[in-house]
Amino acid sequence: MVTQSNRGMLATLSMVNQNSSLTHRVRDLPTPQFIDLLDRITDEFEHFLRAIDMINNESLEIMLEQILEAFTLKIGQILQAERTTIFMVDQEKQELWSKIAQGDGERSLEIRVPMSKGISGYVATHVTPLNIPDAYDDDRFDRSYDKKTGYRTRSILCMPVLSKKSNNIVAVVQLLNKLNETPFNEEDERHFKEFAESLGVILESCNSFYVAARNQKGVAALLKAISSLEQSLDLEKTLQSVMEEARQLMQADRSTLWIMDEEKGELWSRVKMGDSEKMLDLHNPIGSGIVGYVASTGETLNIPDAYQDPRFNPEPDKRTGYVTRNILCMPVFNSEGKLIAVTQLINKVQGTFNSSDEAFMRAFNIQAGIALENAKLFESVLVEKQYQKDILQSLSDAVISTDLEGRIVTINDAAVALLGCPNEGDHLRERRDQWQARLLNRPVWEVMPIESMRFRVEDSLGHGARHYVPEQTLRVTLQVGDDQVGEGPLHLALPDPAQADHYRTWGDPNAPLLTADQVKSLERSVNLTVNPLTNPEGKVLGGLLVLEDISQEKRMKSTLYRYMTPGVAERVMALGDDVLMKGERKDVTVLFSDIRGYTTLTENLEADKVVEMLNAYFETMVEAVFNFEGTLDKFIGDALMAVFGAPLPLSNHAWSAVQSALDMRRRLAAFNYARRHLKQPEIRIGIGISSGEVVSGNIGSQRKMEYTVIGDGVNLSSRLEGVTKEYGCDIVISEYTHSLCHDKIWVRELDRIRVKGKLQPVKLYELIGDRQQSLESVAEDFLSLYAQARDAYITMDFPAALALFERAKAMRPNDKAVAVHINRAQHYLADPPPQDWDGVHIMTTK
Repeated sequence: MVTQSNRGMLATLSMVNQNSSLTHRVRDLPTPQFIDLLDRITDEFEHFLRAIDMINNESLEIMLEQILEAFTLKIGQILQAERTTIFMVDQEKQELWSKIAQGDGERSLEIRVPMSKGISGYVATHVTPLNIPDAYDDDRFDRSYDKKTGYRTRSILCMPVLSKKSNNIVAVVQLLNKLNETPFNEEDERHFKEFAESLGVILESCNSFYVAARNQKGVAALLKAISSLEQSLDLEKTLQSVMEEARQLMQADRSTLWIMDEEKGELWSRVKMGDSEKMLDLHNPIGSGIVGYVASTGETLNIPDAYQDPRFNPEPDKRTGYVTRNILCMPVFNSEGKLIAVTQLINKVQGTFNSSDEAFMRAFNIQAGIALENAKLFESVLVEKQYQKDILQSLSDAVISTDLEGRIVTINDAAVALLGCPNEGDHLRERRDQWQARLLNRPVWEVMPIESMRFRVEDSLGHGARHYVPEQTLRVTLQVGDDQVGEGPLHLALPDPAQADHYRTWGDPNAPLLTADQVKSLERSVNLTVNPLTNPEGKVLGGLLVLEDISQEKRMKSTLYRYMTPGVAERVMALGDDVLMKGERKDVTVLFSDIRGYTTLTENLEADKVVEMLNAYFETMVEAVFNFEGTLDKFIGDALMAVFGAPLPLSNHAWSAVQSALDMRRRLAAFNYARRHLKQPEIRIGIGISSGEVVSGNIGSQRKMEYTVIGDGVNLSSRLEGVTKEYGCDIVISEYTHSLCHDKIWVRELDRIRVKGKLQPVKLYELIGDRQQSLESVAEDFLSLYAQARDAYITMDFPAALALFERAKAMRPNDKAVAVHINRAQHYLADPPPQDWDGVHIMTTK
């Protein structure tokens, strides 16, 4: 009878496969016995449900540790051993492992030993008990543990624990040192065998539960990782997600995803630096190290001991103090089977990586490969989209694309500016975005009211026609408010068809009428191009309109861009035409530069080479002017004239000019370095700078006018540029410039001169450098000696001056300013100047 059977539920249900015998039995079963059968099956199902709960419960591993700990304690008590250890057998890795209890609140430590070593390894391999009365007399005993800990092992009893079903070894129990200091005996072995069978069943069941739980957790973690990877197309986020999910999945200490870069022949990764959010880029050559080997071969590397593998580089561990124990490194392939990345896991929290870990990681890498491929594809699409957007916005011409209905799809900033929307300054970005959003999906001929615009667009869209129409007029009406700072209302407006001189806000038929004083009109002159946009097969997909603004304002800007930076030009334009047309007196600094020995330099060069050299030279020199808000006044042959402080005023015009001159010096050094490399002669220049009042404005005839400055400041700076030859230096500034920025520069006073045609003397200074860069001690000594010599010279103590200048010459034999003063001092010793001499040298040439 079923009620009296000891057969379990599994055995009962197995009869389902035997021609449905269970069905036949249940059919003839009385009700009480059927109820009893249900109760039994229910009890067994509840046992299985609890087992499933245990497998899904993260506390299963803790429970296994507690069972091992409890059994270890009890076996030691029964057999009266000082120390007892239960080693579980890992047949896959041919290792014995055990959980060793640590301090309160700490998880047990997992230790592993090879099955081929030691007493326990012998028992596991040969499946035979060992009862050793004196451990030190047995060659299989490893004494190093005793030496390390100070413990003295005397006797050992090591017993195998077998599976009841398969008779395979499940565990090894090792007992050390019987408490009464006598060896273990046959009675101890017999006692152990009394509970060994039950112990084998329990440990085998626990181990099966443990493996099942680990696999279940692995599957759950893998599903979570896949879900996480699917949630982002951002490559940066995908990288971080892959790394973190892989680490949690494999219970590793560290994880890194290396991306293949075939062009550079390397792998790269991005990881967080410590606890900060800052990211660190890592690079590893393909073929070098662990990850490089996997990248070059496509093989999996499971390394149980990193320091025993010759491919492992221990230097990072030495630098950081980190100890790498084991490594699992595996390839990641894309959908086409091409290796695109490598995953590297370091230091499994417990034990080493096994084949089960490899299987899970292989499945994970398949999903990671898909995620990376999608992220890279998405990134390339974003880059291409941004690239096209940047090109569109960087164009100075207005560009509009349309769909097949002629409705606007994209419109760049230049097109919005052409319609009257302010286009300068980041603070107006929101305004421009609002305009663009309002204009999208509108018919382009409504937005750009140009004659025959609709016909031309529809002809291009319908027949693929191309149109170029020069000098078309674009008239735009704007509703305006207080827009001095770009904050007031500014919208397109259309004439009201019912009332003359009245307007409505564009795109809003319910808006209140606007009067003529509430709007302003703009008129632009444009060159219009209309072209179809087609696919590779030639099918029209939309239209492209380009409107080139050729209005006077744009022509004026283009002219100004030749003399000043776009930013300065825009500010000049904002002041109106009068700022250039009318003359003004301004305080400015003027800079002249000229090439030394130009005739000698160019007499052996072909004409085209001379032009090529000058163009390259002026290109870099003009940048030095523009970088410090200077205005290029003119080129005079091989000379350059620049003004700082006109047409726009500069409060620090002297300092700007000085910085520009120092930049010219740096740029010339780089320019000459390139010429030396090409075996071309070097260029030397002289620069003169002076500050003062000038008259600025457009000067010339009706046929040709140019913006320039005139006055004594201009003449003096030109003379100072020539003076550089006499004193053998490259940059000379006047006392007027020196007084405006003396606290920011290193100089030496060269002389006091009276230039030809002028009565007022002026001090000259050689510009040495910026005070932000300290002078070398040798240079300081020289300048101090030179200053003392100048003081003696000015006070007519010519013997002392001559002696001091001679000492200075010993320090710098080729210093031309020193040589000039030595000649003068010698002259004045022979022919003294008058008593009222003021130390001024009169220049007789320009």
